[in-house]
Amino acid sequence: MSTRCPNRPDESVGLNRRQFLAAGGTGLLAAALPGAAPLAAVSTSITVEDLAKTAAQASTGKKTKIPIGVFDPVYADLSLDAMLDKVSALGLEAMEIGTGGYPGTSHCPIDEIYNNEAKAKAWVKKFEDRGIRVATLSCHGNPVLPDAQHAARDAESFKKTVQLAEKIGVKVIVGFSGCPGGSPTDTQPNWITYRWPEEYDQMLKWQWNEKVIPYWKEAAKYAREHGIHRLAFEMHPNFVVYNPRTLLKLREAVGEEIGANCDLSHLFWQGCDPVEVIHFLGKQGMIYHAHMKDTVLYPENVAKYGVLNFVFEKQDLPLASDAFRAVGYGHGASTWKAILQAYMDIDYEGILSIENEDPILSGEVGVERAAYVLKNVRNEILNS
Repeated sequence: MSTRCPNRPDESVGLNRRQFLAAGGTGLLAAALPGAAPLAAVSTSITVEDLAKTAAQASTGKKTKIPIGVFDPVYADLSLDAMLDKVSALGLEAMEIGTGGYPGTSHCPIDEIYNNEAKAKAWVKKFEDRGIRVATLSCHGNPVLPDAQHAARDAESFKKTVQLAEKIGVKVIVGFSGCPGGSPTDTQPNWITYRWPEEYDQMLKWQWNEKVIPYWKEAAKYAREHGIHRLAFEMHPNFVVYNPRTLLKLREAVGEEIGANCDLSHLFWQGCDPVEVIHFLGKQGMIYHAHMKDTVLYPENVAKYGVLNFVFEKQDLPLASDAFRAVGYGHGASTWKAILQAYMDIDYEGILSIENEDPILSGEVGVERAAYVLKNVRNEILNS
């Protein structure tokens, strides 16, 4: 474990940006996917339109500086003011704030402000006074859970979040698709990813047709009526939307309000190519938000156990096939440079929202390391 999960201080801190990027490509902060293609060949589905866009950017020299921000649950133990001081000191430019569901409401008194415009604007001013933008509101929950009380609570959180977003001018709400049971009598959710034997196919159809699609049609209509047209779904295991295809399925059934919170940490272990995913979804105008979180895969354990062997605690890492890491500690800086470039290629309009769930670089430390990587690769792309 000591060779795979070092606890020593980050040796990259003393490097300049070009040294850091060069070292990152050779594994300074990386644990590469087994059999991964070279970065130069990451995306093979380049169209004439892509080439034209790239040529136009090169000729004008214009590239979008995408704001770097952070998702607030990592600071759950801090007051709002203390958190904002931390974020401001890191030079971050925006925030994603939890307003209910699994992220909680540590820094947003939503019950006090969702229907009070004056109080809502006073809350936002605390961010603005420090040069930080409230870019997105997040109510990751499960509004189609078989537990009716829990589902109703998460559905209500969504409605309050929509109303707050309308009052403060936030255009994107982030969340999960949710997961229902497999039948009307189930008491727990049932995540179905394989459609055989036949009864699983029947359950999957029931989930989508009777629970997921009807709920999100009504929820999207509610959002639309309040001026919110971007619902960013995190493609996450244990929910019905867990990859780009299931996201497309929901969008096709519900409407263009449905888009992606493109959290690549959940797609790395599924074997997705990050640049290909960004280009694929971006061409369809489907990327509304982006979590910045990495995943490390340990090839020797993937070979023995497969990828569905995720761990979350440091003591479990010796047996892990995969685990979340801070940006740059699962894939090298050159990979993250390609990822940021891909977001610029599609003219992504959101923020790069750091979410830290690293079992080694926990809490604020992981945010600082991720911010360091993202700032360096962004600056390299922008030639600043």
